[in-house]
Amino acid sequence: MGVHAGSMEDVMGKLHDRMEEDLQLGGYSPKTREVYLFHARKLAAHFGRSPEVMGDAEVRAYMLHLVQERKVSDATYRQVRAALRFLFRQTLGRPLDVEWLPVRRPKRRLPAILGREEVQGILGAVRDPMCRAIFTVMYASGLRILEACRLRPGDVDSKRMALMVRNGKGGVDRITLLSPRLLEDLRNYWRACHPSGEWLFPGKSPKGHASPDTVRQAFHKALSEAGVGKRVTPHSLRHAFATHLIESGTDVTVVQALMGHRSMKATLVYTHLSTAHLTGTRSPLDQLG
Repeated sequence: MGVHAGSMEDVMGKLHDRMEEDLQLGGYSPKTREVYLFHARKLAAHFGRSPEVMGDAEVRAYMLHLVQERKVSDATYRQVRAALRFLFRQTLGRPLDVEWLPVRRPKRRLPAILGREEVQGILGAVRDPMCRAIFTVMYASGLRILEACRLRPGDVDSKRMALMVRNGKGGVDRITLLSPRLLEDLRNYWRACHPSGEWLFPGKSPKGHASPDTVRQAFHKALSEAGVGKRVTPHSLRHAFATHLIESGTDVTVVQALMGHRSMKATLVYTHLSTAHLTGTRSPLDQLG
């Protein structure tokens, strides 16, 4: 437990490199590889020795430590569980040490949804033209913040009126909407800012595109100026995209494809958020004689 982060490579020995290779062979995205390796190092740091000499007892003790003492979120628990299952099953070849790890039952909390007028107010309150263009893309096409920040000029296909999202969540590419109004907004942004280089939205991130942290700051400032009191984040623009599409009658399978959801369950959440589905349904009370 007293091992410093700098010595973790020594503690894990060649295991780190082997796990990295296994993740690459499995086709995992760079972000997922980074997260899985991080949690493997954290396990080693907690006990001060390599996972190679650990078993199900240490895994159980570590997961209980995260839940009972660290009070980690359900999302973090699922991340750690996935990382350790990969480590023990694939890299160490000892699936029985992690096979018992339960899936934590998620507490379903519906996110706050921005109305159309609120979205319009937020976009109108953004002073920086690049941030405004990023938020417009997120709402118009359903992109995650990092997906929007990493857009390249060539991803905007004006002939097919489509937007290419490369290396999205899970390393998956997809095609989504490019509306005429969004295309015009992007052209206005291009004429105003003249971005150069490989990125449509250049910035100060390590790779040279717009920094998601900078974009988040601009969003929260716009929230305040627009007088929107809901607890929302830039990701709420993506939620609004899906919800407003369903409210306008778009088939849920189409929304699933545009959002890049692997599971229909993730998309069906937006039917619960759609007030149009509620207002169009009659209560049985109203049908009594």
